[in-house]
Amino acid sequence: MNFHVSGTFDVKMTPQPLHDAAAGSTLGRMALDKRFHGELDATSRGEMLAAGTAVQGSAGYVALEQVSGTLQGRRGSFVLQHSGSMNRGVPSLSLSVVPDSGTDALLGLAGRMAIRIEDGQHFYDFDFTLG
Repeated sequence: MNFHVSGTFDVKMTPQPLHDAAAGSTLGRMALDKRFHGELDATSRGEMLAAGTAVQGSAGYVALEQVSGTLQGRRGSFVLQHSGSMNRGVPSLSLSVVPDSGTDALLGLAGRMAIRIEDGQHFYDFDFTLG
């Protein structure tokens, strides 16, 4: 059965040090802390790696985050995998549940999430199945 939930989330990104070989590069590393509101009532912790370029508006990032809480009242956790890029100001984002990462009442969770930012507020749309 297919499900859809939407809501808001708050995010805090904290810069982290890079290992010595990457120091001085265009790479960056961030710790992610999120709080999801709505039918996904959860917190998450994650790691993000990003790369800027010499062209303004072009960059890329990858991230993994462990989400823990309730999804439509089902308690458990799962991992989200991000792959995003910005091509001269045009964004592209793929955000999906890592296969078989669901625990407890979220075993068998699969799905994709979309994120949008409007007037500084973060929103999510999560399409998923439980099986």
